Amino acid sequence: MNQRYPNAYAAPAAVGASTVDRRARFIVRTYNHLFGAILLFIAIEIGLFYSGVAETLASAMLGTNWLFVLGGFIVVSWLASRTAHQTESVALQYAALGGFVVAEAIIFVPLLFIADRFAPGAIQSAGIVTMLAFAALTGVAFWTRKDFSFLGGVLRWAFILALLAIVAGVIFGFNLGMFFSVAMVGLAGAAILYDTSNVLHHFPEDRHVGAALELFASVAMMFWYVLRIFISSRD
Repeated sequence: MNQRYPNAYAAPAAVGASTVDRRARFIVRTYNHLFGAILLFIAIEIGLFYSGVAETLASAMLGTNWLFVLGGFIVVSWLASRTAHQTESVALQYAALGGFVVAEAIIFVPLLFIADRFAPGAIQSAGIVTMLAFAALTGVAFWTRKDFSFLGGVLRWAFILALLAIVAGVIFGFNLGMFFSVAMVGLAGAAILYDTSNVLHHFPEDRHVGAALELFASVAMMFWYVLRIFISSRD
């Protein structure tokens, strides 16, 4: 669900050229911020559902043309990614990450509401599958130390094609189906490999907040489509 991959990894102070200690510090900071973003996302969703706001939001969003929702999210995603990667202000970097998490939490409400009502247990199952997949892909990237930056061009084109398919589905009213969701899970997995590789090799040392934002976006996308698969399987 995200549009990113800005050309922001060519800074001379790339983490891959740093000392072992500085690289380890960058990695720890990045993943601490990632897990913090995930916890914030969960806290927001719990607050929305326990307060009853989620039902109101879900009804409003499901009754709105999804292109408006998708367009707004793309704009927020682009602004957050650009800010996190380019601004020198640490406060603005954190604001970008926080804003992106809030935007993700809001756009997830209708899907989580449907899962909670019509597919009990699907949210927990999708969360477990997503975390296991993320751990496995992260392990591959760390174990092999392979540079997956060559995936960047493929991912950009794949995301453009996926976005066109989503827009076409909204306009012409057809369901993209299970195979599309499976393909998007695979695409999210490739994005996690790409992002993790950039964390190990290419991000500037002072951009751990931006790195966490990229990883969070990929994990959220995987969770979205894994959850869709669980919901569809229970129809």
